[in-house]
Amino acid sequence: MKFAIYTLGCKVNQYETQAMETVLQGRGHTLVPFEARADAYIINTCSVTAVSGHKSRQIIRRAQKQNPAALVAVCGCYAQTDPQSVADLGVELVGGSDRRMEFLDELEKLWDARQEETRITVGNIMSTRTYEALPAGGLEGRTRAMLKVEDGCVNFCSYCIIPYARGPVRSLPLEEAISQAGHLAEQGYKEIVLTGIEISSWGQDLKPSKTEGRFFCLGEAAQDNKNRPCCLADLIEAVCAAAPGCRVRLGSLEPRTVTGDFCRRLSRLPNLCPHFHLSLQSGCDATLKRMNRKYDTARYYESVVLLRQWFEDPGITTDLIVGFPGESEAEFGETLAFIEKCGFSAMHIFPYSRRPGTPADKMSGQVTKAVKEDRAHRAAQVAGQMEENYLRSFVGQKLPVLFEESVPDRPGLWRGHAPNYAEVWCESGESLHNQMRRVAVTAVEEGRLSGLLLPL
Repeated sequence: MKFAIYTLGCKVNQYETQAMETVLQGRGHTLVPFEARADAYIINTCSVTAVSGHKSRQIIRRAQKQNPAALVAVCGCYAQTDPQSVADLGVELVGGSDRRMEFLDELEKLWDARQEETRITVGNIMSTRTYEALPAGGLEGRTRAMLKVEDGCVNFCSYCIIPYARGPVRSLPLEEAISQAGHLAEQGYKEIVLTGIEISSWGQDLKPSKTEGRFFCLGEAAQDNKNRPCCLADLIEAVCAAAPGCRVRLGSLEPRTVTGDFCRRLSRLPNLCPHFHLSLQSGCDATLKRMNRKYDTARYYESVVLLRQWFEDPGITTDLIVGFPGESEAEFGETLAFIEKCGFSAMHIFPYSRRPGTPADKMSGQVTKAVKEDRAHRAAQVAGQMEENYLRSFVGQKLPVLFEESVPDRPGLWRGHAPNYAEVWCESGESLHNQMRRVAVTAVEEGRLSGLLLPL
């Protein structure tokens, strides 16, 4: 069977896509580009915004047009939250956001039997308590591997559908994380990204064990900590130790994760990338309260200050939602002032998107599309200037860069990322794919650094 996969959404979806690719190829099937004529198309969907659902439906229809005789199988968050709408599009198989191996088993059965009716295998995600271990790795041709360590979220922010799509917190056991990190290093990956729906929650569902206890105080005098709960710092220390030749990068963090002890422990890890994505969403306390976020701006800023105290020139990035229900012009002004105070190295800015089934969808004070677009534009201007200022601080410095790919239509030009996640372009007459090289930074161009490749 020739199969193709299209992925929408976050790094967790990308991780789960590469796992499905690995499993199906291991079973003797052939991976082809999504644009090619395939026997089966798998669409891994997203539901974080209404636009995500629309894009998911578009890709489903595109697959059906590319080969009307092909099987179309749909999984992921959109399929989990609205399986009947997906089935109504005439696809052959609908799965959810877990039980991916069962989903692939059903796909193979359908391919063998060629049944015409739609099969829905979506379960009750809210009752799921077991972490589904999937093969770690990278998408085809990637230099960095993703290691999914956590699934689920119980924060229930008022605008977010994800807790209903992903269910409660489930953690990859520490020993399995160590094993997978070591395996990825052996495969030749130079960077491992710890990802999950809410990685700050890792360990909440795990019980302390003697095996896990030996990682609690890595590098410190022995202490009797075997009976305390696992926390994210334990995991990060263990993964960095298991793959000492790899850079380790963190996924999005809940701001309250960042404490003095957290920073102290992580600052001693030589292969941890000094890049921290702290989800903000609003710089106004009143808006944060309506969003049901669990921190205020004072606590958030405390995390920013701690990171800059313990790490040299860290990349601190964030997400921002503008136009949340009830957000006044004055509240938006507070947000603009706060993001400038934080001085982020990069930002993702989103106009608020209504999601049926969430409390925010029923809130009064819905903001018009025009106002949301205007605020997104204004916030992007501030974000762009902060990013420019941050990047310019590295001109004249020498940075280690992991090169990933050549720049399309630019022969001899290669792109990669520094540890702080700044994008770097550099010319070379040789292939730099998956190489870690030092670059002398000479300029800032269009949101990225450029420089000269230094000799080995």
